[in-house]
Amino acid sequence: MHALSDFIDCDFAISNSSFSYWYEGRCPESGDRLRLPRTSMSEAIAHGLMQHIANNDCYSSEGKMYGILLVELPTGEQRVLKAFSGLLNGCSMVEGWVPPISGREEVALESARTLAQLNAIKQELLTLKQLTERQQYETLFDQFEQQLQTMSDRHRHCKHQRQEKRQQICNTLTPEALTIALEQLDEESRQQGIERRQLKRQQNAVLQPLQQLIAATDARISKLKQQRKALSRQLQAQMHASYSLTNFSGRSQSLEQLISGGFPTGTGECCAPKLLHYAATHNLKPLAMAEFWWGTSSVNQDKIQGEFYGACAERCQPLMGFLLSGLKPISIPNKHVYTISYPTKGEIPIIYEDEWLIAVNKPAGLLSVPGRYRDRQDSVLSRLRHLLADGMMLASVHRLDQETSGILLLARDRQTHRQLSQQFQQRQVHKVYEAILSGTVTVEQGVIDLPLWGDPENRPNQKVDWQHGKPSLTHFQVMDRQGDYTRVEFTPLTGRTHQLRVHAADVRGLGVTILGDRLYGCYAVTSRLHLHAMELRFEHPQLEKTLHLQTITPF
Repeated sequence: MHALSDFIDCDFAISNSSFSYWYEGRCPESGDRLRLPRTSMSEAIAHGLMQHIANNDCYSSEGKMYGILLVELPTGEQRVLKAFSGLLNGCSMVEGWVPPISGREEVALESARTLAQLNAIKQELLTLKQLTERQQYETLFDQFEQQLQTMSDRHRHCKHQRQEKRQQICNTLTPEALTIALEQLDEESRQQGIERRQLKRQQNAVLQPLQQLIAATDARISKLKQQRKALSRQLQAQMHASYSLTNFSGRSQSLEQLISGGFPTGTGECCAPKLLHYAATHNLKPLAMAEFWWGTSSVNQDKIQGEFYGACAERCQPLMGFLLSGLKPISIPNKHVYTISYPTKGEIPIIYEDEWLIAVNKPAGLLSVPGRYRDRQDSVLSRLRHLLADGMMLASVHRLDQETSGILLLARDRQTHRQLSQQFQQRQVHKVYEAILSGTVTVEQGVIDLPLWGDPENRPNQKVDWQHGKPSLTHFQVMDRQGDYTRVEFTPLTGRTHQLRVHAADVRGLGVTILGDRLYGCYAVTSRLHLHAMELRFEHPQLEKTLHLQTITPF
C-alpha cells in the first residue's frame, strides 16, 4: 500500500470529489445495484502513477492497463493500491504492486508446462509460415505463366497467319498442291499444340512437388493451430477452476463458479478484480478506482496512452456484482436537468427533441456509436436505443470523437436520417467548436488548409498527407489567452476524422495541441480533451425552418 502523498498533494482530497464513471454490478444475492466511483481524486492519483511509469524504462516495453484503488483502513486513514493487468515484463509478482489473485501458484507447474508447449507450437508455426518453398513456388509459377502467355501470344499470331494463308491458297493453288499446303498448315498447328502441352507438363513436373510440400505444411499448420486451441482451453480451464475471488461480504468463489458457459482468456487478471479482491481479503474499504492504458497499442486494442477506461465488458463486468457484494449501495444525487438517466456513465442531456430527431449534449469520454469490439459497446446511441420507446429506430447522423463533448444529432426515421446526412455531406451544416490549446497562439484568426489521411502504421492517428490526403479546411478565431493557454473557436468547413485536433497540433497548422489531446502529443495532467461542439445550425427537413442549437462549453 502507498500513501496518498506518493501520488498527489493530500489537500486535493478535501476539495475535489466529483464522479466521472461508475464501476457497477448487481449483487447476486440481493439484486441491489452496487457502485464504486471513479472520481477526480482517483484520476489525479492515476495521473501521479502515470508520471512514475513515464519516468521508468521498465514500463516502456509493452502496452497494458494499469489501475489504482483508493482505500480506507480500519483506522480511517486513506491509502492507495496499484495493479497491472496480466504480467509485467513476464512477472506476476512485482514489489509494490498488488499480487495476482490466489490460485495461479497452485497450477504454476502445470501452467508452465502448458505454456512451454504453446511456445513450442508458436515457434514451429513461425518456421512453417516462413517456408522458403512458398516463395520459390510463387516465383516459378509466375515464370511459367509468363512463358505460357508469351507462347499463347505467338501461337495466336501464327494461327491468324495460317487463316490468312488458307484464304490465299484456296484461290491460287491446284487441288493437289492445295491439299499438301493445307496439311502443312495443320501440322504446324499440331506442333504448336504439342509445344504447349510439353510446357504444361514441364510446369507440373516442377511445381507439383512444391505444391505437395506446401499442402503438407499447411496441413501441419492447421493441426498445430488445433492443438494450440485445445491447450489454451485446457490452460484456461485449469486456471479458472483454481482462481478464487473474495468479495466484501467474505464469500469466496472460483471463476468457474462465477461465470458459467465459458469466459475469455485473461479473466481474473485485469486490474479491477485484482484490486478489489486484495482489498476484500485485507479488510480495506474501497472508496474510488481508476484504470488507464499506458504504452503502445495494437490495432485490435485501439487504446490511447493515458486515457481512462471502464470495466471491460467481457472479462471484468461479469464479475463486478460479486466483487462489490458486501458494500453498501450508493445512491447518485438527482440533477435537475432535462436528461435521460443512465446508471453507468451518468446522464445524457437532451437539448432538443421532436418526433423526427433528437439532439443531445454528449459527455466527454462516451462513444457516439458502439465500437467494433465488445468492450466498446457503451455509447450515446446504444443508451438511447435501450432507454427510449422508439430507440431502435434511432440512427446517428454524424459522430463526435469519444473524447470530445458537445452537440450530437440523431434521427428517428430513415427519411430524416437521409435528409440530414445529405446536408452534412454537402457541407450545408454550420458547426462551431470551442477548444483550449496547450500553448500560445500568436495569430488572431485564419484558415487552415491541410489535407488529412489515416496513418496506416499508427491508427487511429491522422496525419497531413499532400499526396493521398482528403481536402480539410478549418477556420479559427482566438477567443482569449490566459497564461500559457489559448481559447480558440474552430469552424470546420469539412468533416474529416480528428480534423481540428490535427490542424491544431501540426506545425503547418497552429502548431499547438489541444489541451488533454494525448493522441497528438499533449501530456499535461488534465481530466479530459478540451474540445467541445458548442453550436450546430441546419435546416430541419420536416419543419422547413432553420434550427440553431447551442450549448455552454463545460471548461
